[in-house]
Amino acid sequence: MAVSIAEIIILSIVADWAFRQIRVPGLIGILLVGILLGPQVLGQISPDLLAIGSDLRMIALIVILLRAGFELSRKTLRRVGGKSLLLAFVPATCEGLAITLIGPALLGLTFLESAVLGSVLAAVSPAVVVPRMIGFIKERRGAKKAIPSMVLAAASVDDVYVIVVHTVLVGLYVGRRMNLAWEITAVPLSLVLGAAAGLGVGWLLYRIFERSDLWATKQVLIVIACAIFLVRLQYYLAGVVPFAGLVAAMAIGFVILERRERIAHAISARLARVWIFAEIILFSMVGAQVNVAVAWRAGLAGIAVILVGVAARSSGVLVCLAGSDLTRKERIFTAVAFTPKATVQAAIGASPLLAMRAAGMTTGPGEVILAVAVLSILLTAPAGSWAISALGRRWLAVEPEAGENAYRAAVESSG
Repeated sequence: MAVSIAEIIILSIVADWAFRQIRVPGLIGILLVGILLGPQVLGQISPDLLAIGSDLRMIALIVILLRAGFELSRKTLRRVGGKSLLLAFVPATCEGLAITLIGPALLGLTFLESAVLGSVLAAVSPAVVVPRMIGFIKERRGAKKAIPSMVLAAASVDDVYVIVVHTVLVGLYVGRRMNLAWEITAVPLSLVLGAAAGLGVGWLLYRIFERSDLWATKQVLIVIACAIFLVRLQYYLAGVVPFAGLVAAMAIGFVILERRERIAHAISARLARVWIFAEIILFSMVGAQVNVAVAWRAGLAGIAVILVGVAARSSGVLVCLAGSDLTRKERIFTAVAFTPKATVQAAIGASPLLAMRAAGMTTGPGEVILAVAVLSILLTAPAGSWAISALGRRWLAVEPEAGENAYRAAVESSG
């Protein structure tokens, strides 16, 4: 297994560099490395590593959501809270419903299988969106209306919402006994309880970090460990109390940022370094799960499903922003920022296939779902990444710091 990890790291770093040279997100190169080394092509990845692939993918998702939490302040959330809440639920719901309706005709899936596919595709990618929004926040680009923070907050909750819905749908599909009314009610309740638990853990960690002389690196390790425990708690409480562990993980950073910015920024900087390794593991592992033959057969029909879903999502974004103070270009930018797919699709794309296999069911629909999930990454991640960077720098105005604003006002008044 150690040799497999070494091969993945070296080849992924080379592929990441090569793809960036041609202005394509490096994650696409990493994904292709996983496909190449996986069991469907060269078979170079150790079975032991593949066996723990789902855990590794979840840890990578936790890391990127932690980064998001450490960049969201209460002041900013108060400004964009209403719009962010709508953007967290409406666009994903629109996309999921659209895919549910067209999946049977285009892919030959049942409506429930199409709904499972919709729950895989309906999430925006934090791996693409979070780093770019953090960059815009640091540049104060779009800061006057807090557009990057609005997208960051909404995209993060969007991901958790989609994963919760996905878990419910997969459970229904493989025949787990469920009370559907309770499961629907459990979605908002799990988000609230997850946020409350994360805030509590974040406050406790803040008190510990404030009174100790732990280095930032050790603080990061403690934060990641606590986040993993919170996500694991979700599985222990399954069937008893609804609990969104990923929301809890994200809320940890919110509290520490609110209480002590210096500590939060130091942890956030080191999380960015951890993400380098986590990204390699995430996308190489999902690539290794891909059945190339099934992905090829899903081709044009899969692309059509993805494009219809993206169109429905974009329409949902524009509906959420109707009547807001954003300009037409800023609304279009926001819609574009919600199009890339990568992280969540990589993290949960293979879970329906694994659930079907574990339940002794035919795995054909699961392979189609995974293939379309990978196609969505290949199709939307490069285009979305490029469009976010290009439109953000062109359409989001840079807001000067408060001190600079005061200086300019004084100069203008004296002139």
